Amino acid sequence: MTPTDPLVQLGVFVASLVANLLSALAGGGAGLVQLPVLILLGLSFPLALATHKVASVALGVGATLRHWREGSLEPRLAAFILACGLPGVVLGARVVVALPPRLFTVLLGLLTIGLGVYSLLRPQLGVAGAEPPPRRGRWLIGGLVLFAIGVLNGSLTSGTGLFVTLWLVRWFGLDYGRAVAYTLVLVGLFWNGAGAFTLGREGQIAWGWLPMLLAGSIAGGYLGAHLAIARGSQVVKRAFEGLALVMGSSLLLKSL
Repeated sequence: MTPTDPLVQLGVFVASLVANLLSALAGGGAGLVQLPVLILLGLSFPLALATHKVASVALGVGATLRHWREGSLEPRLAAFILACGLPGVVLGARVVVALPPRLFTVLLGLLTIGLGVYSLLRPQLGVAGAEPPPRRGRWLIGGLVLFAIGVLNGSLTSGTGLFVTLWLVRWFGLDYGRAVAYTLVLVGLFWNGAGAFTLGREGQIAWGWLPMLLAGSIAGGYLGAHLAIARGSQVVKRAFEGLALVMGSSLLLKSL
């Protein structure tokens, strides 16, 4: 299959729209749909991964357009997330993961399922915000974890937005609606942008597939962000839990 086929391009757009709508609603996980589609179209795994990373930046653009109108982000916390995460993203994109790929996929799948189960077992988690006082030690630990997630984001590229969402809920006391807003704008636009730039310098991007991927990402990001704002944190929480369980199971099956 080639990127010049109109039906293939339409399929890529629909897959990208669905993947990014779900991701914008749940706070991560676009790669669950988008990556397998690119691989089925004939791209090698590294090429599909790099292309997905570039396209995922458009998800951040679409979500930013919607959340900017709502004033969802607090500048100090936004700057903190960027300062802690971006160095990790660049580091992760440049170094080789020490663990064997198969073992790494299994561990990531189990961890992702754990995120969904943890949220399910805590019905009130993230439904209403309960931000803790900004103690120095709490911010230090929070920043170190964000840096570690950034390393995963740069090296793995898929699914780490779910980690950021739950960490902002659990450690920083945000409700799911606000946490997803931070994840989509800062991780989707800036973290993924840094990773895409690093990968793009190596030339491993399938540019012919990008127009429809970008269009679907922007539209899906905007629509998903709109649904998250309109439906509230309870719906976002359920979307997060469902996608975490599905994505974790998908990663485990992929490792077999």
